[in-house]
Amino acid sequence: MTKAIKKQALGRGLSALLKNPENDIKSVDDKGADKVVGNIIELELDAIEINPFQPRTHFNEEALQELSTSIKELGVIQPITVRKLDYNKYQLISGERRLRASKLAGLETIPAYIRIANDNESLVMALVENIQRHDLDPIEVALSYQRLMEEVQLTQEQMSDRVGKKRSTIANYLRLLKLDPIIQTGIRDGFITMGHGRAIINIEDHDAQADIYQKIVSGNLSVRETETLVKNYQESLKPQPAKAKERASTFNVTEANTKSFKDFFGAKVDVKVDDKGKGKITIPFHSEEDFNRILKLING
Repeated sequence: MTKAIKKQALGRGLSALLKNPENDIKSVDDKGADKVVGNIIELELDAIEINPFQPRTHFNEEALQELSTSIKELGVIQPITVRKLDYNKYQLISGERRLRASKLAGLETIPAYIRIANDNESLVMALVENIQRHDLDPIEVALSYQRLMEEVQLTQEQMSDRVGKKRSTIANYLRLLKLDPIIQTGIRDGFITMGHGRAIINIEDHDAQADIYQKIVSGNLSVRETETLVKNYQESLKPQPAKAKERASTFNVTEANTKSFKDFFGAKVDVKVDDKGKGKITIPFHSEEDFNRILKLING
């Protein structure tokens, strides 16, 4: 059984727990609350209302459609966060784009983290405990760090103290969330490592990221080979200096286009051009009389 299937089954089981009206969880002191805080739960989209104080009012329709297509193919990679209002009634805290895109994709449920009354410290303890586990994939760790920052308002320095990790380590995990969703899924499923992801993140264009990812998987490339691949890609984006032949080619000095010099002076004129476009014209003469003849031609 894959990780994705295990998580989905877990989410549905906890969802059933929340739907039991006799054991409705309203605070961290209620029975079963410890199973809710810090876990992912599958919630019905119809049970979630939009936060009326959401600062964002405009959503790019094209971007939403792209996210919807991604969700159809890969599912919702990053769960939303909601606040429990009442029995089977929730209010969105974060993740409105994912919620809207999931509706466009025709989903009936969405993975969500649930916040309940006075659960702030419980959430911190649950997430910190979660991060310390050894069976988490790098994306799961990154998402836990992100939740601590967004929901509990912890800085990276404060998280460093809480979880006993260097700030640079935390920053490296968080950067993975900037990867294309397909690559995040690849890390979660074990197709590539965090080291591969850290190399790919240096590429901003998601299409280019996806191309590199496909080459890594198909070629079974190491992290070092991936770093070389990324470096070569970045080098290809830099403007290339004009080659000497290309600069000189604008002059294209040939015997044909120097014929007018030869005809005018009555001598074989030598024309030379360097790779910077600079050059010289040499007019040979064979006697003082010949020199005076050429001088007369020049002076008209």
